[in-house]
Parts: sequence; structure tokens; C-alpha cells
Amino acid sequence: MRRGWLTELRPLLVISGVMLLVQLVNGAFAGALNVWGLLPRHVEALPGILFAPWLHGSWAHLLSNLSGLLVLGSLVLLRSRRDFYFSSAFIILGSGALVWLFGRIGLHVGASGWLFGFWGLLLARAWFERSLLDLLLAVLVFFLYGGWFFGLLPRVGVSFEYHLAGAFCGVLYAALSRRRLTR
Repeated sequence: MRRGWLTELRPLLVISGVMLLVQLVNGAFAGALNVWGLLPRHVEALPGILFAPWLHGSWAHLLSNLSGLLVLGSLVLLRSRRDFYFSSAFIILGSGALVWLFGRIGLHVGASGWLFGFWGLLLARAWFERSLLDLLLAVLVFFLYGGWFFGLLPRVGVSFEYHLAGAFCGVLYAALSRRRLTR
């Protein structure tokens, strides 16, 4: 029996619900939870590698990230839930570690590293997998989110470091997880 699309999207719906709940609590306490964000090269901020993607500076910040997470996450889920979970963990931990090591001093919060990781992953899979589905997904992602390339460039008030690190980790995950072709 085939599962319904709502069941397939359950991981994304749960993630979205958690992010909305966290923002609701964070907003009620005037952003107090953002102390759990990522502060580069501060040992006490290492937990921010895990917590920063769940925290956002405002409702607008959350909603802009959530829309991309739902679309790109759905496309990553097309392969499998396992792939979604492993790629998410790799991207969150990898991009967080890179921002902690190399990011500008300042508090980094938001799921944009995760989003850019999915973006890089879906684009890179067309190169590494060379399947028709991955090529079509890359074309769709480029059509919908091609302008995100400019998000990799430095801009005041935006953690382009998370964008760059996320995209790098997405491409790296695509390279490391590619299916080996048997000859």
C-alpha cells in the first residue's frame, strides 16, 4: 500500500512545527533564546552549532527560511527519509562547525545554512549522479532559486558565511554519498 504525500512530508511538517513553536516562545521572551545561537570561536557557544538553525531573529526571518526549507526539503525527501536525515545532519553540523571556525564575530541564527545545503546538494547531484531525475531537479532548483547564488556574497546583516558553508556541505554530501556506478 502506498503512503500518502502527507505521510511522506511528516519530517518537514514536524520540523516546521518545532521551528514555529520555538519562534513563538522566543518572541514571547523578546528573543532571549537567541543566546543559544552560534558565536564564532567562543567555546561556550559550541552548542549553537546544533541550536542556531532552529532560532530566528524575527517572524519574517523564520517564514522566509521555512518556505525554502519546505520546498527544498521536499525535493531532498524524494530520494528517501534516510537521505533527508543524513544530509540534514551533515549540513547542520558541517556548516555550523565551519561558521564557528571561520565566521565573522557576531551572533549567527537561522536555518539558511541548512537551506543552502539542500540547494547545493540538489544542484550537485545532477553532476555526481547524472540521472534524469537529478538533472530535472537541478533545473527546477536553479529555476526557482538560482538567485540564491548572490546569497553567497558578503552582505551586511546577513550570515553569508552560513550560506557559503551550507552550500559547500551540500555539495560535499552529494560527492560523498553518490551512488557508485558498477561497470
